[in-house]
Amino acid sequence: MEDSKLFTEFPPVPTEKWEEVINKDLKGADYEKKLVWKTIEGFKVKPYYRAEDLEHLEYLDSNPSQAPFTRGKHSDNNVWDIRQDIKADSLAEENTLAIEALERGANSIGLCSCKVNNLSDMQTLLKGINPEACKVNFTCGRQALDILKLFVQVVKEGGFDPTKVEGSINFDPYGFALLHGTFKGGEEQCFLDAKALIEYAKDNLPKFRVLAINGRHIHNAGSNIVQELGFTLAAANDLLAHLTDLGLAVEDIAPRMVFNFATGSNYFMEIAKIRAARMLWSKVVEQYHPSCDCCYKVFINATSSLWNKSVYDPYVNMLRTTTETMSAAIAGADSITTNPFDIAYEKSDSFGYRIGRNQQLLLKEESYMDKIVDPAGGSYYIENLTDSIAQYAWQLFLSVEEKGGMAKAIRANFVQDEVERIAQQRDLDIATRRTTILGTNQYPNLLEKMGDKIKLQPEKPCCCECTPEFKALRLYRGAEAFEHLRLATEHSGIRPKVFLLTYGNLAMRKARSGFATNFFGVAGYEIIDNPGFKTAEEGVDAALAAKADIVVLCSSDDEYAELTQPACQGLKGKVKSIVLAGYPKDMVETYQGYGIDEFIHVKTNVLDSLTKFQKLFGIE
Repeated sequence: MEDSKLFTEFPPVPTEKWEEVINKDLKGADYEKKLVWKTIEGFKVKPYYRAEDLEHLEYLDSNPSQAPFTRGKHSDNNVWDIRQDIKADSLAEENTLAIEALERGANSIGLCSCKVNNLSDMQTLLKGINPEACKVNFTCGRQALDILKLFVQVVKEGGFDPTKVEGSINFDPYGFALLHGTFKGGEEQCFLDAKALIEYAKDNLPKFRVLAINGRHIHNAGSNIVQELGFTLAAANDLLAHLTDLGLAVEDIAPRMVFNFATGSNYFMEIAKIRAARMLWSKVVEQYHPSCDCCYKVFINATSSLWNKSVYDPYVNMLRTTTETMSAAIAGADSITTNPFDIAYEKSDSFGYRIGRNQQLLLKEESYMDKIVDPAGGSYYIENLTDSIAQYAWQLFLSVEEKGGMAKAIRANFVQDEVERIAQQRDLDIATRRTTILGTNQYPNLLEKMGDKIKLQPEKPCCCECTPEFKALRLYRGAEAFEHLRLATEHSGIRPKVFLLTYGNLAMRKARSGFATNFFGVAGYEIIDNPGFKTAEEGVDAALAAKADIVVLCSSDDEYAELTQPACQGLKGKVKSIVLAGYPKDMVETYQGYGIDEFIHVKTNVLDSLTKFQKLFGIE
C-alpha cells in the first residue's frame, strides 16, 4: 500500500540517541536523582520505556483468558459487578438501601450481617431481594456458618434455585487476626471452620464463595502496594496449604476465594497491582497441580481506598474514587465497590451511595470500559510496573514462607511491623507535604468548617470483643493528623490571625505569601494577605492595626536583608510570633537574633511546626 511508505520517512531512533539528548538537556545534573523515581515499594521507575523493555516479560505471550491470566479472565468483554456495600443502623434500613441500589444500577450488594441472629432477622435483611438476580455478599464474618445456613434457608423457602445463587461471605481468619490481635478460637479452629464452610456451601450453594482474603485491611493500615499484594498471596497460600492438609482438594478451595483489594490514588500502579495479582496467584496455585483452570481464575473485588479519604474538601473524594474505580476497571477486577465520598465523616445516605454507584455506571455506559479487554496490555510503562510489583511482591511472599507461613508471620508481628514501617514513612511524607492530600495538607478551603458535620465516631473494626495475643494493625486515614489540627482550631473558638507582610520583588513576595497561606490555612487560621508594602515600617503598622497574632515576612532572600531587622524591631513583643517565609541559610542565626521565631519552607515538617503554633495559642 502507498500509505506504508509514510513510516519509512521516520527511521527508528536507538535508545542511546535518546539518552544522549536527555543527558545534554540535564546539563550535568544527576540522571538518577532528576529523572528516576524511587517508589515507596522499593523499586525504581525509569522516566520512559521502550519496546525493548518488554523483551524479558514472558507472560506477554499469553492472551486474555489464558494462563497466567495477567491480561484477565475474559476474552470477549471486561464486564464487572457493580457492587455496593451498605451499612445502616437497622436491618430494615439496610434492606431499603439495598433495594434502592439494585433498582438503580447495582447488581451486587454487600450486607452487614452483624445484627442477624435468627431467621426472622435474615428475612428482614433480604426482604424483596432476589438472590438469583444479584450477588449477595455478607461483609461480616461473625458466625459465618450460622449466617450461611440462615441464608440458605431463606433461599429455599423463597423458591429460588440454590445453583443460581452467587455471592460471598467475609470469612477471613488472617484479616480477623490482623485487626484484633488474635485468631478467633486459634488457628486450627479457624481452618476447621473454613473447611466446614466449604463443605456446606458445596452441598447447598455451589457457586457461593466462602473464603475472603482482605488485602484492603493491610492497605488501609498504610501499607504500600507490594505489601498489600505479597501478604494477600501469603494468606491465601497459607489457607490453601492448611485446608489441603485437612483433606480438601484444591479444586474445592481456590474457586471459593475472594481477594478483597483496596484501590488507591496511584493510578497506574493500581492497574499493575491487580494484573500482577492474577499472575502471581497462577504461580501459587500451579504448585497444587489443579485439574481445572477455575482454580487459577481468582475472583478480585476492588474497593476504593479509605486511607486517602479526607474530611475537609470532601468532594475531592469523588475525584479520588473516580480514578480508583477506573484503575480497577482497566485492570479487569471482577467486582468493584466505590465507597461513598462522605464515608470519612458521616453515615452515608442515599446521595452518597448514589454517587458511588453512578461513577461505575458512567464508566460502563458512557466510557465503555466494560467492552475492552485489558486496555493496558502492551503499555511499555504499565507492563514494566506489573513486572516490578510482581517481582517484589513475590520476594515478600517468599519471606513470609520462610517464617513458616502467614499465620506464624502474624504471630511474630512481622506483617504488622512491616506495614507500620511503611505507614510511618507515608505519614512523614504527608507531614512534610511530599505527599499532597488536596484540601487537607495543601491548598485548603480557608472558609470551610467541618466540625459540626462530623457525625461518625471511631468504631472498632468488628463487633467481636477479643483479648489480643499479638499486635493488631491500626486502620486509619492519612489525613487524620492534619484534620485533628484544624478541628482543634474550630472547636477552640480561637482563630489566630496570620498577617502576611509582603515586600519587594513581586514574584517572590507573591510566591511566598501563597506558600504561607497554604501553610497556616491547613490549621484553619485566618489569613490576612496584602498587595505589598513600600517600607517595613508601613507593614508593621498595618499588622498591628489588624491585631495580628502571627506576622509572616514574605519577600526575596536578598530583600530580607533590608526588611527583617526593622520589621522585627517594630513587632517584637507585640505579636505572638514573627515568621519568615523561606530559609536563607547564611543569615538564619542573624535573623533569629533580630527576633524571627520560625522559618517556613518546602522542607519544613508542616505538621510538627503547626503543632507548636497550636500550643502557642493553647489549642489542643
